[in-house]
Amino acid sequence: MIEDPKGMRIVVAMSGGVDSSVTAMLLKEAGYDVIGVTLLLQPYEGVPAHIKDVRRVAEKIGIPHHVLDQTEAFSKDIIDNFVDAYLNGETPLPCARCNKHIKFGALMHMAREMGAEALATGHYARRELGPGGAELHCAADKRRDQSYFLFGLNRKQLDFVRFPLGGLSGKAETRALAAKFGLAVADKQDSQDICFVPNGDYADLVARLRPGKILPGDIVDENGKVLGRHEGLIHFTVGQRKGINLSARTGENNAPLFVLRIDAKNNRIVVGPRESLAQRKVTLRELNWIGEDMPEEGLSVAVKLRSAQAPIKAVFRKKGAQGLIDLDAPVLGVAPGQAGVIYDGTRMLGGGWIEAGGR
Repeated sequence: MIEDPKGMRIVVAMSGGVDSSVTAMLLKEAGYDVIGVTLLLQPYEGVPAHIKDVRRVAEKIGIPHHVLDQTEAFSKDIIDNFVDAYLNGETPLPCARCNKHIKFGALMHMAREMGAEALATGHYARRELGPGGAELHCAADKRRDQSYFLFGLNRKQLDFVRFPLGGLSGKAETRALAAKFGLAVADKQDSQDICFVPNGDYADLVARLRPGKILPGDIVDENGKVLGRHEGLIHFTVGQRKGINLSARTGENNAPLFVLRIDAKNNRIVVGPRESLAQRKVTLRELNWIGEDMPEEGLSVAVKLRSAQAPIKAVFRKKGAQGLIDLDAPVLGVAPGQAGVIYDGTRMLGGGWIEAGGR
């Protein structure tokens, strides 16, 4: 850590998983005054399993533990946004939105009220001090890097947050530390699904929360010719090939078709050949910028448009609350609702929500 830990109070966001548990243990071992806080994001009967896990870890390492009820805010700001984004033809990214509004919003506020000088999480990212203050960098293990999901952090939040796992070699080292400390969660499996869609059935969630809003419509080509029917926009995302379920086509051109756009206004899915997915221009909305002032001609950067995507060289410009990306090479499947995140080497400079792509 950067500061002298002796007597410094730090709140740790503890989810019940191995990452946040090891984060708390490392800070306790280093001499910090550690307090564990768990976010309650959904209503439960009794004590949910993840809070029981946190309590066992907190007792093991000897720290106090509190629960922060955010069920109402999570339902409104995260789940409702997720559902409505799908109905609007977007592919939402709820974990990044939760980081901005809940973990580094309400939880950070609580940490300050508790007299803490910092908030730590189990994210794999690095916070480093640069010439202009705190900077956010990719994790040492690029395979585990989660900086993409942290693009919404502003400078004030970045000053307050800490990421103790960012310098580790990877998940294997985290689990080894958990086993060394005797933590019961050392072998606990990582969650593979969005927390409020544990079975991965997004369509069922939307149908339950917005009854009557999933409507059938046309599947059309780039010229507007009707090729078939769909059973609801929520079943599709840009770049999708499987599941379009068009009947057999005749003629000379039977190349595979991909989802090019989701036209929510007209309730249509626009499909076309793979090459039509190629985009070189991307517009971001709700831009959050934590880099330095940008030259008028723009900045040469690297961009990630999906969390698992390798960075792509580009020129980036700011236009008010918008970000304008000119990619050096075309990218397939730019999906509105995902994030466009800007990097200079390992440093994350900011990002925003993808509004549109263009050629």
